[in-house]
Amino acid sequence: MAKDKIDDADKALFRQAVAGARPMPQDKIKPQRKRVAPIPRSRLRDEAAIMQSLLSDPIDPADIQTGEESVFARDGIQASLLRKLRRGQIRIDAELDLHRLTRDQARSAIAQFLSDCRNHGKRCVRIIHGKGLGSINKQPVLKGLVSHWLQQRNDVLAFCSARPNDGGSGALYVLLRRQNI
Repeated sequence: MAKDKIDDADKALFRQAVAGARPMPQDKIKPQRKRVAPIPRSRLRDEAAIMQSLLSDPIDPADIQTGEESVFARDGIQASLLRKLRRGQIRIDAELDLHRLTRDQARSAIAQFLSDCRNHGKRCVRIIHGKGLGSINKQPVLKGLVSHWLQQRNDVLAFCSARPNDGGSGALYVLLRRQNI
């Protein structure tokens, strides 16, 4: 007898053997594999490369702006000169402290100070306007005014907030135009 053919006697014998059998209830659950979220390997590589490049270059705190800084430069000022000014790498020739002065007194003091500095050939000066911690609202009163006044003067080429050890956002480095001889 060939394996492929089942004769009628075998079929009858099988039916007789399973005659009292009942089908079992279907309580089987088909196994389902949870889908694994795809791993964005390309994106992860790109992000790792970006982080590596950010961490590999030395960061100068003078190049980071926190939002409290004042920065101004006239057109034509070289970026390298402004960077040196922001880093405090230009020698400070004179200093003016505006603490406890009224607005009018501060404006007059700045005008006189800058005029004297230019007449004496001073190139870089520091003006301390304060952070406003002693004011009623704990907000700087002179900071915005000093910035506005300096931008109006043609003898001021650039200014920026000082480094933290020179007064931080409570002081400005001011770069003056050279006096014509």
